[in-house]
Amino acid sequence: MSDQNVRNAGFTSSGITGGSLASSVMSQEARSSGGGVPSGGPTSVLQEMGAKGTTHSSGFTSSGISGGSRASDMMSKEATSHGGGVPRGGTTSTVQSISMGGKGGRR
Repeated sequence: MSDQNVRNAGFTSSGITGGSLASSVMSQEARSSGGGVPSGGPTSVLQEMGAKGTTHSSGFTSSGISGGSRASDMMSKEATSHGGGVPRGGTTSTVQSISMGGKGGRR
C-alpha cells in the first residue's frame, strides 16, 4: 500500500501532480530552503520513489521502517545529524508518513 499512498499524494512517474499534497510539500520545502528543492530532501526522495514504485522495497512500509534497508540507513544518518533524533518534518518522517497515507507532518 505504501507505493500507492505515495502516488495518491501526487508523486507519480509523470512528475508531481498540481494541486496535490506533493505540490504542497514541494512548495513548502522550496520556500524554506530559499527557492529550490534540495537533493535528498522529502520532495526529491518521494518523487524518486513514486516514479519508480520503490517506496516499500526501500524499507518504508505500513509496519514502519524495515531494519537494514535504505530507509533505515536514511533514518540513522538523519538522526545522527540532528543529535540523535529524527525531526518532525524531516526527510525520514515525511516519507514514512506519506507512505502510510498521512500528510507528512505538514498541515
